[in-house]
Amino acid sequence: MTSIKIDKNYLNTVISWRRDFHQYPEVGWLEFRTASLIASYLDDWNYDVKAGKEVITSERLGVPEQQVLDASYDLAKREGAPIYWLEKMKGGFTGVVATLDTGKPGPTIAFRVDIDALPILESAANSHVPSQLGFRSKHEGAMHACGHDSHAAIGLGLAQQLMERKEMLKGKIKIIFQPAEEGARGGSVIAESSHLDDVDFFMALHIGTGIPKGTFVAGTDGFLASTKYDVKFHGVAAHSGAFPERGKNALLASAQATLALHSLPPHSDGVSRVNVGKLLAGTGRNIIPSYAEAQFEIRAETSEINAFYEQKVEQIIQGAATMYGVEATLEKVGYAINIPSNRELAGILAKAASKTSIQQVIDFNEFKAGSEDATFLMKKVQEQGGQACYSIIGTTLAAGHHHECFDIAEDDMLTAIEIWLNTVFQIYEEANET
Repeated sequence: MTSIKIDKNYLNTVISWRRDFHQYPEVGWLEFRTASLIASYLDDWNYDVKAGKEVITSERLGVPEQQVLDASYDLAKREGAPIYWLEKMKGGFTGVVATLDTGKPGPTIAFRVDIDALPILESAANSHVPSQLGFRSKHEGAMHACGHDSHAAIGLGLAQQLMERKEMLKGKIKIIFQPAEEGARGGSVIAESSHLDDVDFFMALHIGTGIPKGTFVAGTDGFLASTKYDVKFHGVAAHSGAFPERGKNALLASAQATLALHSLPPHSDGVSRVNVGKLLAGTGRNIIPSYAEAQFEIRAETSEINAFYEQKVEQIIQGAATMYGVEATLEKVGYAINIPSNRELAGILAKAASKTSIQQVIDFNEFKAGSEDATFLMKKVQEQGGQACYSIIGTTLAAGHHHECFDIAEDDMLTAIEIWLNTVFQIYEEANET
């Protein structure tokens, strides 16, 4: 089969979506404007669109407080979110699934893109392209610093390009726009819904991650399993000069726990990491602190190693609390598992990519760096007998992921769309050969 090409002028449309999402970043479970706009576009293109509680049917982790949900909802409303779809997402149910059912026999193919931003203050330097060209974040303290704005645009571009070729398609195609990937909260919830029950082929993709521009990694293996925690220490305040013995020092308990967490030994069976990324305590220099809170995570090469450290973490937190006579509450707010990509599907993606303008195609690559909750969706598809694969499209990064100056080379979005588009037809072609 000949390759499927996309008019290069279409990149302007994709860029316009990406820059719009970039200006209005929304963190996990608060993607009200982003998700409702996506749903509206898909509906206009005659997709069967499910949103809100039609997508998110089970209990969520790491949901913001109600006042934050309400404020973000109202802000999205003021910033032009389509009301019909926005109302479906009230309460932070910000997932969207679009289905194209051709009515013809064929496989069910699913694509997943994530849509959430990060709590980062974006650079205002003129050398930073979004600032220079006027699409810097309008939400101070939130930023698309990991490329999810481009992922959302890639998902929309794929949806529109597929619908324009509907007569060439068969079976079903689903595009999943997943909230709350950061903090590993959204993937497990989507996996628990029924939207993956009939999926034969599942694909997810990330832009960047250190892969150079012009390179496509068809399949990856080695995403780290991870668990995210919030912990709160409750002690007793006292005057530090007059009655220090009456206090129960939550600050010292949290500091002791932090040091112990960072002192955990490595595991002999594989890579492991523990990091306390946020620690807050105390109200004044002459007060025994009665409250402290921390945010931390585990990452490990396998889910088994990760579970080992989960037990150690619980012991450390409770041990530190006992040592200082305070109470501690430990809450799991996100998690991801380790799952490999299917080599056969990676091969199909590699063949599809070779039909595009991409310069280099790597069939398979180890990726022991970050974590991904798309692994839950991959696992569900694989357990049902389907195939799942995670790919990476290289780009030139202005700065590393989760950095205030993060930015991508926007033309790589069109390449990603073209690769996924060709993958659909490559799947059809391979099926005909067997």
